[in-house]
Formats: sequence, C-alpha cells, structure tokens
Amino acid sequence: MRLRLSGRGLSGRGLRKRLGIRIPVRGLRIRLVVAFGLVAVLATTTTGALTFREARNGVLKQSQDTVIAQLRGQVGRLAPDLSYPPSRPALRQFARDVAGAEASGTWRVMVTYDDIAETSVPGDPFDELTPDVRAAVDSKMATVFQRVRHDGRTSLVVGMSILFAAPPGGAPVQTGIHVFLTVPQTSEQAAVDALVTAVERATVPALGVAVLLALLAARGVLRPVRALRGATRSIAEGHLDTRLDVNGSDELADLSHTFNETAAALEKSVAELRAMEARARRFVADVSHELRTPLAAMSAVTDVLDEEAAHLDTDTATAVRLISEETVKLARLVEDLMEISRFDAGAAELHLDEIDLAESIRRTIASRGWADAVETELPGPDELRGRVDPRRLDVVVANLVGNALRHGGRPVRVRLVGSGGDSEVGSEVGSMAGSAVRSVVIEVADSGPGIPEDVLPYVFERFYKSDSARTRTEGSGLGLAITEENVRMHGGTIRAANRPAGGAVFTVELPLRRDELTSEGVS
Repeated sequence: MRLRLSGRGLSGRGLRKRLGIRIPVRGLRIRLVVAFGLVAVLATTTTGALTFREARNGVLKQSQDTVIAQLRGQVGRLAPDLSYPPSRPALRQFARDVAGAEASGTWRVMVTYDDIAETSVPGDPFDELTPDVRAAVDSKMATVFQRVRHDGRTSLVVGMSILFAAPPGGAPVQTGIHVFLTVPQTSEQAAVDALVTAVERATVPALGVAVLLALLAARGVLRPVRALRGATRSIAEGHLDTRLDVNGSDELADLSHTFNETAAALEKSVAELRAMEARARRFVADVSHELRTPLAAMSAVTDVLDEEAAHLDTDTATAVRLISEETVKLARLVEDLMEISRFDAGAAELHLDEIDLAESIRRTIASRGWADAVETELPGPDELRGRVDPRRLDVVVANLVGNALRHGGRPVRVRLVGSGGDSEVGSEVGSMAGSAVRSVVIEVADSGPGIPEDVLPYVFERFYKSDSARTRTEGSGLGLAITEENVRMHGGTIRAANRPAGGAVFTVELPLRRDELTSEGVS
C-alpha cells in the first residue's frame, strides 16, 4: 500500500509535533490563515504608515516652501517703500499689501513694530500666533514657521524680520519690524485625509489576498499531512506494507522518507517476531505431541505400581507414589500445552449442543468428587438451557472450582443465574423462564484471602505466579489461560475480582443464544 505525500513549507519539527497527537487539520488551517492575515496586516500597516508619513511630509513641505517663498518675495518688494520708523497707518497698509499677494484671499498678515501691531483684517486677534514664534522671530534673523491647530483647523504660521541692507563688510541690521503670516492648511489636510483613506482601502484587499493565499497554502500543506495521518492509521491497523510516495526535497519529503524507513523496519521486526512465535508454538505442539506416547506408557506403569505399592517396603512405596503423582502432573501439563497450542494455531473448534446448564455444572462437580466441598446455587432441572460446547463448559467450571479449592479458602460457592431479561433467572424461577434471558452468569467464589490487587490484571496470563518463591504448584499454570480461551470462544467474558467480605470471585458471562457459533475454528 502506497500513499502520496508531497508539499512544501512546513518544518519537520512542526509536523512531528502534530503527529505526536491527533492531527488538528482545522486548527492548522486556521493558524495558517491567521498567520498570513497578521503578516498582511502588519505589512500593509507598516507600508501604509511609511508611505503616509513621506507623502504627508512632502505635501506639507511643498506647501510651506511655497508660502515662505511668496512671503519673502512680497516683503522684499514692499519693504523699501516703508518709511522708517513706520507709523501705524503705514504698518496697516503694509500688512494689507502683503496679504493681497495671495489671490485666493486666505492670507492673514500682522505687522509689528515695538508696541504697535496692525493686521490686514481690522480687529483680527491673530490667535494662531504663539509666544514661541514671537520669541524666535525676535531672536533670529531667519524665517521661522510653525503648524498650529486652532478651533479645529490646522494653520501654518510664518514669522520673519525686516532687515536693513548690510553695509560693506558688515551684517544686516534688524529694523524691529516683524511680519507674521497665517495660512489655513485646508487643502493640505484634505490631501492628507485622502492618503489615510487610500491606506485604509488598501488594507482590506491585501487582507483578502492574504487569506486566499493562506487557504491555498493550507490546502497544499494539509493534503500531505492528511496522507501521512492516513498512513499512520493504516500502520496502526496492521497494514505494515503501507508506504508514502516521496516527492521533492523539502521537509515533508524527508519526513515521508523517514516514515517509509520506519515502516519497513517495523514490518521486518514484526515479521521476525511472528516467525519466532510461530516456531515457538510449533515447538510446544511438537514436544507435547511427542511426549504423549511415552507418558501414556509411564501412566500405565505407574498405575500398576500404585496397585503394588501396599506390598512394597516403605521407602520404595513412597518413591512409587511420588513417581505416580508427578507423572499425573506431567500428563496434565502436556494436555494443557496441547490445548493451548490448538488455541494458538486456530485449530480449536466449538461443538455446540443445547443442554441443561445447571445439570452440566452438577455433573462437573460430582465427577471430580467435590460435592462435599462446594456449595451450589443452581436453577432446577431445565430452568436454564443454552447452546454451548459441553466439554469446554466442563473445563471452564472445573478449572475455576479447582483453582478456588487449591488457592482459596472453603467454603467454595458456585452460582448460576440468567441475565439480560426483566429479572434474573434463579432457582425460584419457573421452568423455561429464560425466553427473555440473553446470557447466563456463572460465579465461583471462595472464602480465602483473595487475590492481591497487583496480581489481578495478570491472573489469566500463562504460567504467571504471584509468588516468585513458589516454584511448585499442583496445577500446570495454564488453567486460567485455557479457561479464558474457552470462554472467549463462546463469545463470553470472564473477570476476576475480590469480594468485599473476603475471598476471590471469578465471573463468567456466556451468551445463551449464539446460533452463528456452529462448529467453527476460532483463532
């Protein structure tokens, strides 16, 4: 299986971080769109601000240079005709003549000499003139200017002094006559406002283009990411032959190449492990099979020796009984290994038959001589019937009861009830009341110390021992594992727990009707 992975622009570190968890495709798209949007807004804002500043400065500088040049020219043309020291009427007329140089009539001029101040407009308070401009004009021979905002309007205020011509080799001498000009900046402000509007209008299209580019980039990045996610899931589902197409030389291509190498190594390792497991299973099955014939002969000989043990001396009789017991244990171990090997090989089969479940449990207990050691709570004859494999049900009950007798404390209780209907089916329920019952529950409880909490998760593992110092047991160490496999073949479940009152309890739940479970192999 090969999946295509291609794309550019996403770092391997960022992708690996996303692959460590469930890949949030939508979240990645949003992040890309937001990132592109922020970049677009930042770029547009920065460019607009710089452009606005330069354009504004250019517009204002051009305006002030023009006004100052006109003022200088007009003053230079009219100043020689001004009598000195000037009279008030002369200053008033001079102010009007200077203001008349501007055809639109927007100039307002004030001329001062000592304490005399005359304006081009009678009664003009000339509020735009600030003390800073007055002081600068008094102290300098250069032309000064200032932009002033007054009554919601921006105006340009220009101030200059009228000088006497410089004598040969000397510096110009101030006459004490100062000229101040106020010009409204209405047209310039309109131009600046137009620039602001243009910048604002440019931001929206730029953001739209950035979002579109982000969506396209997200699509190009997310497509290979989705392919990688699909390949990862495919590997997790067991398709170890999954591979990705490697295109390009960017980070995603490197990641796809690394993924393919990892998948190939994983496939090789799993194949080797499966081969080793298969060989181990075959070895156990072959050894168990080969041991059955000599064990059969040994069992026959030990049976004869058991009959003659009473006529032998004490030491010989003890040795004979020991050999007989160990032979029985070895035979049981071999049978259990054979059973486990059939489960592993998928050769185990169910042979279903409809039986009286309570009667089957009674026979299991009685045939092993446990009737006096086990308390039962079972329905009456034919009250609870079901389709099960009688032999495997016998193994399940025998293993659980035998385990309780060996490792738990007496009394051992076996309980059988129906579940899944309107009420449980017990011994007090009438015959064939199980029409609404969907499953049966078998409980085997003992009165011993219970199972340690750290052992409970492992009780169904093969050869597991809670006490590492205990090297010898009466069982094979496979009884509960075989029990679990038999329950699973019936489509049921088995659980181990500790009772609040003390002791361990094993609970088996088997479906009552499994018509699809006709004789079939279960792997």
